[in-house]
Amino acid sequence: MKRFFFTLIVALLLASPALPAAEAPRTKPNVLWFVVDDMSANFSCYGETLIQTPHVDRLAREGTRFTNAFVTAPVCSPCRSALITGMYQTTIGSHHHRSGRGVEKIVLPDGVTPIPTLFQQAGYFTCIGDGLAAGENADGKKGRRGGGLGKTDYNFEYDTAIYNSHDWAGRKPGQPFFMQVQLAGGKLRGGTDAAATKLLETAAKQFGASTDPEKVTLPPYYPRDPVLLRDWAAFLDSVRLTDAHVGKVIARLEQEGQMENTFIIFMTDHGISHARGKQFLYNEGTHIPFIVRGPGIEKGKVRTDLIEHIDMAATSLATAGVEIPKAMQARNIIAPDYQPRTQVFAARDRCDETVERIRSVRTERFLYIRNFYPQRPHLQPNAYKDGKTIVKTLRSLHESGKLDPLAERLLFRPTRPTEELYEWTTDKWQTTNLAADPAHKATLESLRARLDQWMEETKDQGPETESRYDSDMKVYVGKGNDEVEKNIATMKQWAKEGK
Repeated sequence: MKRFFFTLIVALLLASPALPAAEAPRTKPNVLWFVVDDMSANFSCYGETLIQTPHVDRLAREGTRFTNAFVTAPVCSPCRSALITGMYQTTIGSHHHRSGRGVEKIVLPDGVTPIPTLFQQAGYFTCIGDGLAAGENADGKKGRRGGGLGKTDYNFEYDTAIYNSHDWAGRKPGQPFFMQVQLAGGKLRGGTDAAATKLLETAAKQFGASTDPEKVTLPPYYPRDPVLLRDWAAFLDSVRLTDAHVGKVIARLEQEGQMENTFIIFMTDHGISHARGKQFLYNEGTHIPFIVRGPGIEKGKVRTDLIEHIDMAATSLATAGVEIPKAMQARNIIAPDYQPRTQVFAARDRCDETVERIRSVRTERFLYIRNFYPQRPHLQPNAYKDGKTIVKTLRSLHESGKLDPLAERLLFRPTRPTEELYEWTTDKWQTTNLAADPAHKATLESLRARLDQWMEETKDQGPETESRYDSDMKVYVGKGNDEVEKNIATMKQWAKEGK
C-alpha cells in the first residue's frame, strides 16, 4: 500500500505543470555601452557606401537601429555629463565644456545620481575601459595593455568609486555588469595632415587598402582640397577601425557566453570634428548612430522617431530592473507604453576658452537654432579647432579668396543671424535658412516658443559668471599657450563691447 501511494505521488508530480517563469530564478542582464568619440553615423548600416562596417551592422541586424538620434550637446564633456546622469547638461550646470576644473566646482543637484551608482546599488559590477580581454591590444596583437579606467570627462564632482574596475573580469561569479566601452573613434585620425596620412597607412595594413580620398563625398560647404579629402578619408578609416574594435568585444562576449544576456547600446558622443560639425547644432554635429541589441529587443527593426542620447540612461536602468528616478529627463525608449518625442533639444556653450551660447529645438521636419551671440563669427577663435590642419586650410583658402560663396557665407561671415530655421529632412546639410521666409513665419514662432518653454521648464542655467570663467581659465593660463591667453583676452573684450 505504501508503495502504491508513493508511486501515485510521483506520477502526480511528474504530470504537474512546471513552475511559472516568474518563480524561477532570474538572471539580470549585463548592460554594455559603446561610447565613441567624434563620429557621425558614417556606418554602412546608415547608408555609408565607401566603407563596410560589418560588426556595427551586425548589431543593427540583430537589434533595433534608430535613424533620428541626436545628442543634447555636440562636444565631449557636456554630452558625457548628460548621458551619465540622464539629465540635460543645461539643467545640472555641466553645459560648459571642460568646466569645474578650477577652484569653483560643479556639484550635481539634489536627486541627481550618476547611473553607475544606481547600478551598483542594484548589485551590478560597474566598469569602464576598452572592453578587450586581458593582454589584447586594439590592433589584435598580444602584449601589455593599460588597465586604467576609460574616458569619463564629467564636468561635475564625483567619486571615482562609482566604477569598480576598468573591466568586468573582476566581478563575482554570476554578478551582472554595467560596462562602458570607451573608444577614441574620430580622434584616431588626429588633428594634422601628417596624422591623417599615418592613419590611412595603418588602415591599409589592417584592411588591405585605405579609403581613397578622391572618392570621398564632402558636405557642400567644404572645398575639395587635398588636405580636407585626406582628413575625411582618414575619418572613414577611423570608422572602420572602430568597427573592428567593436567586433573584438562582441567576440569576447560570445566566447564568455555573455552575448545573449547582454543589453548593448552603440552610440557616439557627437558628430565628426570639423568646422561645422563638432561644437555646433547642425546635423553634422548632433546627429549620431544609435543601435540597441539584447534581450527583448526586436531584431532588424528601424525606428525613425526622434530620440535624445540621454535616453540611453533610462532605457538601460529599466532593462536592468532598476527604478528610474522620477526627476530624470531621459526616457525609456523601449517601454511598452512609450510615447515618442515630438521634439528634441540641444545646446552649445563655452568650449575651452571660447565663449558661446546656442540653443536648438528639432521636430520631425524643422530645426530651429538661436544664436545668443550673433555679433560673433561662426568660427570664433579657438586654439583647439584652429590647431587642426583642416581649419588652418579653410582659413588660408578664405584669406586668399579661393572659397566659393556658400563656404564663405556659412563658415566665415563676420556675424550670424539671431535665428536659423531649416527643413532638415530635405536640406541635409542645413544650408538654406528659412527664418526670414514669410511662408514659414508660423513655424518660426511656434518653435521659438517651444524653445523658450523648454529653457524655462528645464531651468537652463545659461552663461557662466565671470568668476567661474576665470576659475576655469586658470587651468589654461601660464602653460605657454599664448594663443589661448590671447583668445581669453578677446572673449573678455567682446563681452565688454556687448558682442
